[in-house]
Amino acid sequence: MTPRRRIIDLGITVEPAPGPEHQRLEITYEKHEDTAEYMMMRFECGRRDLPGGLGWANEYVTLGTHVGTHMDAPWHYHPISEGKKAKTIDELPVEWFYGDGVVIDMRHKKPGELISTDDLKKSLGETGYELKSFDIVLVMTGADKLWGTKEYWSEFPGLGKESTLWLASQGVKVMGTDSAGWDRPFKAMVEEFKRTGDKSVIWGAHFAGIEREYCQIEKLTNLDLLPPYGFTVSCPPIKILNASAGWVRPIAILED
Repeated sequence: MTPRRRIIDLGITVEPAPGPEHQRLEITYEKHEDTAEYMMMRFECGRRDLPGGLGWANEYVTLGTHVGTHMDAPWHYHPISEGKKAKTIDELPVEWFYGDGVVIDMRHKKPGELISTDDLKKSLGETGYELKSFDIVLVMTGADKLWGTKEYWSEFPGLGKESTLWLASQGVKVMGTDSAGWDRPFKAMVEEFKRTGDKSVIWGAHFAGIEREYCQIEKLTNLDLLPPYGFTVSCPPIKILNASAGWVRPIAILED
């Protein structure tokens, strides 16, 4: 008997939503009525020659590469990674984007809190899973439930330099989160930097990519529909020339 397969969509919809200016996007819609004249001109026909006298639908989208569910390339973090030029999104090996998925549940962490290496190890220990090279690690914070609100951009925990480097040291090349960012919210990092003067807290999880080459997916969703492991993830990003990120529609594949 062929096993049943379930596909779970892990990406949010690209749509206008409350957020900071750099997350702004615009979608212009051309309806079927709007394009009939153009089709009549291109096909040298009359309106009666088109089904219902209608043309095609079309859209024009203006957005940044870090809007919506997207993958950051090492080039986003710094021009150098592991002592050589950091890879842009179009240079990353496609083999990285299909592999065994692992969910690490961090929903108990409060907004602004640091997700430490010990937190990651404890969660993995509780599920009995041992990471291996090229696993795709998805950190679940539950922040995706706030999508469409202004709180989405600031109410989530995040990783730091040490915890990110630990994942990379296990051979993980692709990691992701269901929150707006892999690091903690900017406010949390600013407050700690002012209090301690420790510059390593400034975008520490991203800057970890200077030492170890990895990429990360931000703005995932539906991680709560997945088991801790035992599924496959497919998440190839759009190849944009020399870009620091590319949009992704990641999916999880479960065999029942």
